[in-house]
Amino acid sequence: MADIAIDDFHPGTVWLVGAGPGDPELLTRKAERLLTRAEIVFYDALVGPAILELAGHAELVPVGKRSGRHSKEQASIDKLLVAAALTGRRVVRLKGGDPSIFGRSMEELTALRAAGVTARICPGVTAASAAAASAGISLSLRGIARRVQFVTAHSRRGAAADLDWQALADPDATLAVYMGREAAGEVSRALIAAGLPGSTPVLIACNVSLPAEKLLRTRLDLLPLATLAFAQDLPTLILVGDAVAADGVGLPASSATVAAPERA
Repeated sequence: MADIAIDDFHPGTVWLVGAGPGDPELLTRKAERLLTRAEIVFYDALVGPAILELAGHAELVPVGKRSGRHSKEQASIDKLLVAAALTGRRVVRLKGGDPSIFGRSMEELTALRAAGVTARICPGVTAASAAAASAGISLSLRGIARRVQFVTAHSRRGAAADLDWQALADPDATLAVYMGREAAGEVSRALIAAGLPGSTPVLIACNVSLPAEKLLRTRLDLLPLATLAFAQDLPTLILVGDAVAADGVGLPASSATVAAPERA
């Protein structure tokens, strides 16, 4: 079937584009097309150079935020996007993963639309899906995990999030904890206190989808120690639930397992 020319990136338009978890091959075709047409790209800290290279001759502006190392406040990013669009440039706001999953997309969309700027979203592969794929497991599993819960371990100001741990400690769900490295201890303690067994399977995923990806299988009561030793300073996602225990296929060589210590 012949390609159809798509004219959805007019001058003065902003696209919030999902860069996926890091592997350029996990970009959507739409995301790649928008990047090649962009005149200026505001990108997150976790967007790698291989993806930025697709932007061609566009001006590249880093505005990313990492845990504990925020480079720009959200209000400043909003102003930069509005200003670039009002000059008539084609603007891409490139976000890790999917813009609508902990990507603050509504804050930016609200600011842009208030300024009369056309703003749209191009979804991307989220880290939880990519981590599950790498581990050869499914986030949902018939008879074991009937729903999936996404949470972020940090609040707006970087403090521990105020979460409904009782609702999250669901034995029939898979819990995906984004930005979970520093909150691993709290996640473990709170979920166990809410009734989830300490033996609940856990997958720690670092540098998801990248060549340096690392996966570690452990259990909820060992999560704090395992994360401290394994994750170091790497971007970390934590998956919790019985579906994580399913036998993975094609696990990378960097994967490992931490088991409970034997009792004397």
